[in-house]
Amino acid sequence: MSHQHMSSSGASSSPLMSASEMQMTFFNSVFTPYLSSNWKPSSQGGYAGTCLFLIFLGAFFRILMAGKHLIEQRWHDLESERRYVAVRGTPTEAERINADVDSKKAVLISEQGVEEPVKVVKRTRRPVTPWRFSIDGPRAAYTLLLSTVGYLLMLAVMTMNLGYFLSVLGGIFLGELAFGRYTQLEEH
Repeated sequence: MSHQHMSSSGASSSPLMSASEMQMTFFNSVFTPYLSSNWKPSSQGGYAGTCLFLIFLGAFFRILMAGKHLIEQRWHDLESERRYVAVRGTPTEAERINADVDSKKAVLISEQGVEEPVKVVKRTRRPVTPWRFSIDGPRAAYTLLLSTVGYLLMLAVMTMNLGYFLSVLGGIFLGELAFGRYTQLEEH
């Protein structure tokens, strides 16, 4: 569709933008729509409100990421505290360690100075926990929410509006500043 034809037929009648109308560089306009043509700021205040919403959404995204880490830690702790029943005929943990070819024999000196023979075993990877609806259902729903917020932020950046872009970055920065310590991996 040529630019002349579009201007004569009225660009406002079509909600779709042609390739010639799309911005490929950052620009600054207070009238840039976000998500739909119904969410189009019509004043400086409306634009500022949209930018504040994007700052909040970016911070909320970081809060969700910190929350996911905390929830995963809680689920892991619950799994490690789970009690298992010993089945007759299966080897005990001590027998399994003694049979492990990756383990190394060592001597442990206790507080009383007594040497005790031990085997040092290195775990190569963390075992995968069994599937449980009570854990994997909420995990999937939480990941869906996290992805939705991430895509909403991506759509704001894709408008190429400089104010929206800086608002998203500012929100992510503030969220990380306030809640980033919760996403740190524990070394111990």
